[in-house]
Amino acid sequence: MDIQKITAIDVHTHAEVSCCQPHDDYRSEFDVAFAKYFKSDKRPTIQETADFYRENNLAFVMFTVDSEHNVGKRRIPNIEVAEAALKNDDVMIAFASIDPHKGRMGAREARDLIENYGVKGFKFHPTVQGFYPQDKMAYHLYEVIAEYNLPMLFHSGHSGFGAGVRGGGGLRLEYSNPIHLDDVAIDFPDCPIIIAHPSWPWQDEALSVAMHKPNVYIDLSGWSPKYFPKQLVQYANTMLKNRVLFGTDFPLITPERWMKDFEEAGFKEEVKPLILKENAIKMLKLT
Repeated sequence: MDIQKITAIDVHTHAEVSCCQPHDDYRSEFDVAFAKYFKSDKRPTIQETADFYRENNLAFVMFTVDSEHNVGKRRIPNIEVAEAALKNDDVMIAFASIDPHKGRMGAREARDLIENYGVKGFKFHPTVQGFYPQDKMAYHLYEVIAEYNLPMLFHSGHSGFGAGVRGGGGLRLEYSNPIHLDDVAIDFPDCPIIIAHPSWPWQDEALSVAMHKPNVYIDLSGWSPKYFPKQLVQYANTMLKNRVLFGTDFPLITPERWMKDFEEAGFKEEVKPLILKENAIKMLKLT
């Protein structure tokens, strides 16, 4: 990856389509509600995403979400994402997603993905995966990730997945309160812990954890910057300016839309390069 050529690094994009297995509509009500909530059902392939980011001189981190235990939906294979990243390593970085309920088998998979496929981090979605982040059940997996000091990225706050489904599809929002990451940051102090999204309705909890634990970052994905809570912008401009990261939640939000709104969201000019690129370079150890 030519860091000088890249103008920004998007740390939060999703693999939504597999090229090696058909879409699993095991619970189609989730797909219908998802498209209604986000006003889009566009799902580009992994390669289409890589081509799009390359054309725009952007780099990106991509992952899927393994929710096989709690939702019962077949995941997109981590190896498919990892192999695509190896093929497109000028712009793409692979994170993996392993359901923590898979225990020691999940830990074995994580080690294989790190050592043999170059995976550079891991994504967790407590609401969709159905667990509290500090549950010791997940520590088999965390401990392998920690051996390599790799980032762990956790969804936080409200979830569009399940929104509008009867009973929310049985998905519990409370699992994604970022205060639960305080224990994880204590127990794994050498791993970057990324709190994904403005954490509404728990934005202050996220800021508190990040202020207190120096290994905790916040990514700005999932919302247009014009809707960011004012305290998030305030801390990103000051005490957390070195630990806030650009992210879109692509394909739900495009980089063009995010960056346009970012210019007018109240971020200081000297802070913008840190958020867009420099903080991610250091966190991902790209130099």
